[in-house]
Amino acid sequence: MRSVFKSYFLLFLSAIWVTILLSAFANGNEHSISLAGDWRFKIDSLDKGVSEKWFGKVLDDHIHLPGSMAENLQGNNITLKTKWTGSIYDSSWYYNPRMAKYRQPGNIKVPFWLTPARHYTGAAWYQKDVTIPANWKGQRIVLNLERAHTETHVWVDNKEVGMQNTMVVAQVFDLTPFISVGKHTITLRIDNRIKEINVGQDSHSLTDHTQGNWNGVVGKIELVKGSSTYFDDIQVYPDLKNKTAHIKIQIKSQLAGNASLVLSAISFNSAQKASVIPITKSIKLAKGDNAIDIDLPMGDRILPWDEFNPALYRLSAKLISSNQSDEKQVQFGMREFKAVGKQFQINGRPVFLRGTVNNCEFPLTGYANMDVPAWERIFRICKAHGLNHMRFHSWCPPEAAFIAADKAGFYLHVEGPSWANHGTSIGDKKPIDQFIYDETDRMDKVYGNYASFCMMAYGNEPRGKQVEYLTKFNDYWKAKDSRHLYTGASVGGSWPVILNNEYMVRAGNNARGLKWELQPESVSNYDEDKAFQVPFVVHEMGQWCVYPDFKEIKKYTGVYRAKNFELFQEDLGDRGIGDQAEQFLMASGKLQALCYKNEIETALRSPGYAGFQMLSLNDYPGQGTALIGVLNAFWDEKGYITPAQFSRFCNSVVPLARIPKFVYTNNETFKADAELFNYGATALTDKNVIWKITNSKGIALAKGGFNKKSFAIGNTTPVGAIRFDLSKITEASQLNLEISIEGTPYINDWDFWVYPEKLPEVKKTDIYYTTILDKKAEDVLNSGGKVFLNASGKVVKGKEVIQSLTPVFWNTSWFKMRPPHTLGILCDPANPALAAFPTSFHSDLQWWDATNKAQVMILEDFPKGFKPIVQPIDTWFLNRRLAFLFEAKVGKGKLIVSSLDLSAEIDATRPAARQLYYSLQTYMQSAKFNPVYAVDLAVVKDIFETGSKEKFTTYTKDSPDELKPKPKKP
Repeated sequence: MRSVFKSYFLLFLSAIWVTILLSAFANGNEHSISLAGDWRFKIDSLDKGVSEKWFGKVLDDHIHLPGSMAENLQGNNITLKTKWTGSIYDSSWYYNPRMAKYRQPGNIKVPFWLTPARHYTGAAWYQKDVTIPANWKGQRIVLNLERAHTETHVWVDNKEVGMQNTMVVAQVFDLTPFISVGKHTITLRIDNRIKEINVGQDSHSLTDHTQGNWNGVVGKIELVKGSSTYFDDIQVYPDLKNKTAHIKIQIKSQLAGNASLVLSAISFNSAQKASVIPITKSIKLAKGDNAIDIDLPMGDRILPWDEFNPALYRLSAKLISSNQSDEKQVQFGMREFKAVGKQFQINGRPVFLRGTVNNCEFPLTGYANMDVPAWERIFRICKAHGLNHMRFHSWCPPEAAFIAADKAGFYLHVEGPSWANHGTSIGDKKPIDQFIYDETDRMDKVYGNYASFCMMAYGNEPRGKQVEYLTKFNDYWKAKDSRHLYTGASVGGSWPVILNNEYMVRAGNNARGLKWELQPESVSNYDEDKAFQVPFVVHEMGQWCVYPDFKEIKKYTGVYRAKNFELFQEDLGDRGIGDQAEQFLMASGKLQALCYKNEIETALRSPGYAGFQMLSLNDYPGQGTALIGVLNAFWDEKGYITPAQFSRFCNSVVPLARIPKFVYTNNETFKADAELFNYGATALTDKNVIWKITNSKGIALAKGGFNKKSFAIGNTTPVGAIRFDLSKITEASQLNLEISIEGTPYINDWDFWVYPEKLPEVKKTDIYYTTILDKKAEDVLNSGGKVFLNASGKVVKGKEVIQSLTPVFWNTSWFKMRPPHTLGILCDPANPALAAFPTSFHSDLQWWDATNKAQVMILEDFPKGFKPIVQPIDTWFLNRRLAFLFEAKVGKGKLIVSSLDLSAEIDATRPAARQLYYSLQTYMQSAKFNPVYAVDLAVVKDIFETGSKEKFTTYTKDSPDELKPKPKKP
């Protein structure tokens, strides 16, 4: 009975507490009131709202916030007349007859970028009724709008509160003079047009190329109450040497008087715990603004923050005055990120930045993720690929990104919201000049304490009086905040040098790219620019394209649709090769991954370099559709390389090999000099580096190791020489060199190829070798014979297609068909024509000699379903049926046509091409030489007589600023 009574008593107490809590909530004891949910709404496309006083009327439509208009299916449908925010340099879609069906109402499919559900630029009104609780009386009340885009006017009832315009932080409006206890109406007028302040229509902060120029509020929306005497700002400046945190505090006070300030800190995210002895300081407040500097001793056992041990602290600050109090918490890390000579250092240890550029691609929402878990996923994926750094191209991420990067130990380079180039400029006394200072001030105030916030720039590749402007910009920030490093702008190699940069983010001058116009090797470095005495980071490395993954289309379930992918897929089908899309993806992906491996390794072994920024690990869905990532726009894998495979050559520790060439004959010795790139947490002590060479079956042909050695932090540390006599390799072989560090996960490998120095003689047969389809060739074919046509240099139908071993750069639309035009090759390794030429289904380094700069044939009139032996993969904007090498039945005979330069006269300096020709000759002698497809001789001849029926035309006279001549340097 007593237990039953006890249970009833506990239930009674619980009910009382629930009642008290509900009453407290109803009376506003909560510090904030969420305004998320249903809002009244109205579009103001004619700008009538202010003159007609919509703030005093009840708006008649509805929308859900947080969110954008497009998410709520508000705005205009996409038409040919949609006025996009972003440059379109290849406008051929508007005029090309082949694209006509994609310009029809109901079937609009633009290739420039992803297509939003709705599009709208202009003013829109949002309205919500709120009730201020009785016990909020006398409190300071602010309206917090996280990521309103962009110019926001606020009214309370009929009173205008003011206007704010920022793309980098929350907009905070003090409503105290305008609001009282009881019911009120809050009205927002948000305008997302580019007006007097023009940051550039291609800036990733607002362009349709990336997140889109949306209208709405997408983060927290709330009313917050607080003391009229409050912390306006707290900034923490770590001092590891003196084991102190310098605290700079700004306090706003309504009244003058005495107050007490209490500061404490505690670590919160690491296995080790550290707490700081609180300090209390009596202060005298003046009415208005008060600045206070205090040193907080952090104790003898400090937990520093870096990529390997991202320990964080939470500072608690309490302000107690005569009748009011305020409290604020700040997350920070004890770290010092510096430039020391040409190196970055974190807490005194050298750092090499392995980064990717974030271009604000968020296809489900059309705006940046506002929650921490989503950003934690992104940084987790980046770290799995061996990265430790991210640059935000002409935009600043929301607070959630900084919180996640702090936890992950990720170094961030953030930028103001501007690419002041296309349609605007800096240093020309335009409103943008001051706006950049205002925006970066706001960024520093709100995000400056986050340990991951290491670097900052004005933005991307500007024009105007940039040297003068950016020099002053750097001086301003170096004097104001020593916690970050500053570079005026992230730029290509032709932009002028800003001499007071604390680090350089630049391209050009042999700072990136692959020298595959020459024989591939892994010996050369990128040239160090001796004029730079600060850390040098490679700008926008990579940009190697891959064919679209049409399986990705189904992922677009949010505000965007991949109409560009749909267009490319349908066009591929119209060409009769739609069944090859997946093969094109995988083959071009393997080449893309090979390019990234070789380019990243070159950067890792280049002395004097401080890091690189890929453009980028994931795809860029705009600027014509730039499929330059090994991941898609959702940060998902595409299937041709895993994070584990990528992190072999991109990591804090990477074994490297300087290999002078990748193709050998068996009378040579394979040579490689092993090196180690080590930017791990510590030096590697007493480590054994081992190597092995295996064949395609995984059988070890040779192995070895080096004496145990310690490796300091740094790159280009010699390990030892590897030598392997190739004389026992008697047939064409693909071999693999693997180097690993024993007892660690660090391993790397390289394929190379070995061919016989002397090939067996090809028996004389009825194969007629020719370089032209002459009368004899016709006679041989008509009589049932065999013809090998070496058509190298003779191609007319396809001569406009420029081929190299490297794939398309960025994309052929944005750069108006700048070569190269292809994405590597596709072939079938099991094809008997290639039996004596070891190959995978994709381009690899042994194909360089035959395919680099080779002519490409267009098979526009060939039978449906016809597949070449070796097929170049065309840019997805044209999807032409291409060939390097094909076989066909012609008349009664059999024909192989090659636009690759193959013949019996190939000398020993071209062993791969010689081996390929040998493989084809032996195939033609065999019973397996039996082409599936019959082709009229006239169709074959036409390749060498008539140009392509379809001519590429851009229909535009302008070109991207990147391609325009730059002014000569003074």
